[in-house]
Amino acid sequence: MKVLVAGGLGYIGSHTCLALSKAGVIPIIYDNLSNASINVLEQLTLISEHNFTFVEGDIRDQQRLEKVMVEHDIQAVFHFAALKAVGESCEQPRRYYDNNVSGSVVLLDAMANAGVKKIIFSSSATVYGDPQYLPLDELHPISATNPYGWTKVMVEQILQDNCQADNDSLAISLRYFNPVGAHPSGLLGESPNGIPNNLMPFIAQTAVGKREFVSVYGNDYDTPDGTGVRDYIHIMDLAKGHVDAFLSHQKDTGFLAYNLGTGQGYSVLDVITAFAESAGKEVPYKLAPRRSGDVACNYADASLAKQKLNWQATLGLSDMTEDTWRWQSKYPQGL
Repeated sequence: MKVLVAGGLGYIGSHTCLALSKAGVIPIIYDNLSNASINVLEQLTLISEHNFTFVEGDIRDQQRLEKVMVEHDIQAVFHFAALKAVGESCEQPRRYYDNNVSGSVVLLDAMANAGVKKIIFSSSATVYGDPQYLPLDELHPISATNPYGWTKVMVEQILQDNCQADNDSLAISLRYFNPVGAHPSGLLGESPNGIPNNLMPFIAQTAVGKREFVSVYGNDYDTPDGTGVRDYIHIMDLAKGHVDAFLSHQKDTGFLAYNLGTGQGYSVLDVITAFAESAGKEVPYKLAPRRSGDVACNYADASLAKQKLNWQATLGLSDMTEDTWRWQSKYPQGL
């Protein structure tokens, strides 16, 4: 079985390609390299001892998408091809709506023309907006606090409407809670272009000497130490969650949504402390004002995924920091 992995050289996409390959599913990687390195392809081969087919292309290029889907007899699409920085989305909202929302519509059009009925969508816990209760379950009202979040809300609505219009379609929306960590080999990890937008790679780059200090945005939240609390999930657990969701719903149709998280919240300072322990060195940080669109606390109720997919996160915070440090130590400049 062949699947198209849009954004397959990115952080989550590349680890999912490994998990798919391990499960006997052949990923055809499609990526425009806007926030990923072509060197990831070589790392995937080193880890898996398999060669992966790669096609360079943009999510908004319908003709190219259709050609790839037909040529490779694609059975499903894994959609990771989104811009993902909250702060940047507030500065460049039109760019985010164009790529994330318009791009998803183009992808669905290409799938329809190529006869591909299944899509696994990379969503986010950001679709719950400012939490009304914790832990967050899939029944929590949907909203957003920034343009990036709204793009995820909009695409989920489009997927639901598409499934209602086409009874043969399946859309699985996986709502992530802060993916971190790296492949245990140390050969593959998060390697963002430019300044990292997420906490863990920024901490890692600071620990390796690439950054001077970590900025901690806000220490006056209603949390135990005043810094934001998040549910961090190891990338290997997350990648397996995609495969389990896909294989569990082979014969199903309609729109389905699952939280993928640990159910455990850690503060920014918790993560910095754990990373310092894994690296065996201090990680300097400085307090900074809150960022627009950030919420105080956010963690998952992932019991639905356990019940329906037989999936649950197995790796803890020390696994996340140790694997990240192993990766960053081997590749201090990224790939």
